[in-house]
Amino acid sequence: MILVERSAHVMAPVEAVWDVVQRAEQLPAWLAGVRAAEVLSGEGYGRRQLVQAGRGAAHEAEVIAYQEPSLIGWRERARGAGARAEARTEIYVQLTTGEEEGGTIVRLIVVRWPAGPVKAALLRLGLRRVGADLEESLARLTDLAAVG
Repeated sequence: MILVERSAHVMAPVEAVWDVVQRAEQLPAWLAGVRAAEVLSGEGYGRRQLVQAGRGAAHEAEVIAYQEPSLIGWRERARGAGARAEARTEIYVQLTTGEEEGGTIVRLIVVRWPAGPVKAALLRLGLRRVGADLEESLARLTDLAAVG
């Protein structure tokens, strides 16, 4: 398992940030590396969605954590020819009220279980990039939530 986490302070109320992060169709606007996303079925916990990465890979995702307005998490599995069922990624977005500063503290967490030791080694080499993507995502989310 490989875990990468970043957080930021967003000067917008929790409800405004939640409105952005809980909608699948908003993922391309704020989550770096996502080209398109659509809901396949359901709402809230158990919702199924299709997430397409910028590199063309498609992932089926299921919402595995949903506590309005503070937590959403989903598990992605690669889809298509050559996809390895044992490889998976979980993404969590946790929101808390910034007590002293106001606004919202946003915590993004990515947990990956690579398909085998070679993939794990390659993923560890790319950890800096994953962190940079999370930081870019937080910056985009800050802009979106502040605009409302």
